[in-house]
Amino acid sequence: MEGLLKELFASHFGEAPDSSAPLKGGGSDRKLFRLGNANRSVIGVSNADRQENSAFLEFSRHFRKYGLPVPEIYVEDLDRGIYLEEDLGDTTLFHWLTELRSREGFSAKLLEIYTQVVQILPQFQIVAGKTLDYRFCYPRGSFDRQSMRWDLNYFKYYFLKLAQIPFNEQSLEDDFDRLTEFLLATERDFFLYRDFQSRNIMLKDGAPYFIDYQGGRKGALQYDVASLLFDAKADIPFEAREELLQRYLDAASQLTKIDRAAFVQYYYGYVYIRIMQALGAYGFRGFYERKSHFLQSVPYAIRNLEVLLRSVELPIELPALMQVFKRLVTSSVLRQFGEAELKMTVRIQSFSYRGGMPRDEKGHGGGFVFDCRALPNPGKFEAFEKLTGKDPEVIAFLEKEPAVQNFLTHIFAIVGNVVENYQQRNFTDLMVAFGCTGGQHRSVYCAGMLAKHLREKFHNLNVEVRHREQEKKNV
Repeated sequence: MEGLLKELFASHFGEAPDSSAPLKGGGSDRKLFRLGNANRSVIGVSNADRQENSAFLEFSRHFRKYGLPVPEIYVEDLDRGIYLEEDLGDTTLFHWLTELRSREGFSAKLLEIYTQVVQILPQFQIVAGKTLDYRFCYPRGSFDRQSMRWDLNYFKYYFLKLAQIPFNEQSLEDDFDRLTEFLLATERDFFLYRDFQSRNIMLKDGAPYFIDYQGGRKGALQYDVASLLFDAKADIPFEAREELLQRYLDAASQLTKIDRAAFVQYYYGYVYIRIMQALGAYGFRGFYERKSHFLQSVPYAIRNLEVLLRSVELPIELPALMQVFKRLVTSSVLRQFGEAELKMTVRIQSFSYRGGMPRDEKGHGGGFVFDCRALPNPGKFEAFEKLTGKDPEVIAFLEKEPAVQNFLTHIFAIVGNVVENYQQRNFTDLMVAFGCTGGQHRSVYCAGMLAKHLREKFHNLNVEVRHREQEKKNV
């Protein structure tokens, strides 16, 4: 193939290449080479799949007619399965993201480039998608019922089965049917890029260029932005994902009418199916083909599921599927593939026993509940009656009590040991609750002190604090 690409280069440009070097491919069977001489550098592609080649070449030319940043196609020979395209360099968005974040975290620079990307995406989906010839789509003309079932079964057989996650097959199939019907109910007359993620976006001269859209087809707007923002190993901070989603909607709303509430309702359904498709790919490449580096993305996908289970409710019931997700989230083995270091969240709260003990409905179903009622109670004194455990006077009172400090010393040790263990195992959620009679003084103080201690002792740790009874008073 390398020789054929050199011949194609020479015949098209009228001069032979001086150099040719293979490039590392991704999950595709295509073979890539960089060919060049003193005058130019191009990428040569060899692929035996004629339909896939036709889709990429047709889409590339179509997108360039609309001024979209995709590689120029110089020449092709479909009979021999080869073509030459523009060399966009070696820097993918994922590579740049990884390098920059190691120095600056998810900085304003990263947010800006992602903003550019989400603002360009609707141009593909809505503008260029209107006149695209969907007859070239391969292997399917739209992300329809059949496409969805392929992805869901891919997840079931190549990830759940190979990872030995138990499930009831008929119940899961019933949930797949319900999810599919739900996803099909939204508008699906747009171009769906299909694999819109950070490894398929190149950065050239600081600007994004887009590649690997040959699997594109007609579908819903939600899928591609879900693919980008829940791109597992890119690990975009969740607050940045929300901001970028709104910026995407701002850009898309200028091109077509969008009901934001309805969009978001379907959006999270497409987030779930995209995560399942990705896990199926990781399982196929990692478990089945023994390409272990694909499994390095699994812990990030598991963490995405964990956050979704904690923060999102779909308008349909999917009990078997949600049970499967919970089993994935609680798996120590899946969290420890590769060298992932996921950021852990400790959720601390105070409460009153009068209102009942809190349940951990958003995490692993466990954690700690500490009873502060045996501690000296500042609430018995009139001077503290209207104050809380956050007020200096109450803090001073409790700090003078040896029993309180002894209590906290033991809690710091117990919780600290668990945090260390969870971080080593890539578990990302722990609930700790403090209860007292009124949920006003002792529990509030202890919750605040534990939060302060954990923030000072541990890096890469997110600490959230809420005071249940105080929130009720403020409503």
